[in-house]
Amino acid sequence: MGNQLILFSLLALTFGCLALAYEPKPLQDFCVADPNSSVKVNGVTCKNPMQVQAQDFFFSGLHLRGNTSNPQGSRVTPVFATQLPGLNTLGISMVRIDYAPWGLNPPHTHPRATEILTVLEGSLQVGFVTSNPENRFITKVLQKGDVFVFPVGLVHFQRNIGNGYAVVIAALSSQNPGAITIANSVFGANPPIPREILAKAFQVEASMVDQLQAKF
Repeated sequence: MGNQLILFSLLALTFGCLALAYEPKPLQDFCVADPNSSVKVNGVTCKNPMQVQAQDFFFSGLHLRGNTSNPQGSRVTPVFATQLPGLNTLGISMVRIDYAPWGLNPPHTHPRATEILTVLEGSLQVGFVTSNPENRFITKVLQKGDVFVFPVGLVHFQRNIGNGYAVVIAALSSQNPGAITIANSVFGANPPIPREILAKAFQVEASMVDQLQAKF
C-alpha cells in the first residue's frame, strides 16, 4: 500500500508539472527556426545546426519609433521567432510598444504568456482584470523606469496619460504569446457573432450591437 501511494504521488507530480509546462524545455543548445521548411509542428522546425549563423540570433530595429497614426494611437513592434529565428523553442519573446499622446493599447489578453513591461519614456496608466467571479480591476500609473507584470491570460491594457510620446519594452514568456484584442474579437468576428447573442450578453439593444459591429 505504501509503495502504491508513493507511485501515485510521483505520477501526480509528473502530470502536474506537464500541465504547467506551457512550452517544453529544449533538448539541444538551440533550434533556429527554418521558415523554408514545409513540415508543420507546434512551433517551427529546426534549421541544420551546422548552417546556423550569428545573424539567426540577432534583430535590429527596436530603436525605431513605431507608426502610431491609427485610431488607437499605439503600435506594437514584435520580436518573435518569426523576426528572430534563434528564439524558436526558448519560450521567450519581446515587443516594443509606442504610444502617441493619450494613445491606448486596448484591452487584450495573451493566452500563452505572462508579460513584464518596462517604461522607457513617458507616463502610462496600466491595468488588468482578475478572472471570474471577482473581476477585480488592478491599475497603476507608471513612470520612466517602472516595471509592471500582467499575469498570463488576463485582460490588460496600457494608456499614455501624457502629452508626449511614450515607449515601453515588454518581455513575454512564450515565443508566440498570441494576442486577443477584446473589442476586435467580440465585435469584429468573421463571420459576425449573431447580434442577439451580443445584445443579451451586454444587456443592450440590438441596434447598438449593429453600430459597434459596423466599426469593426
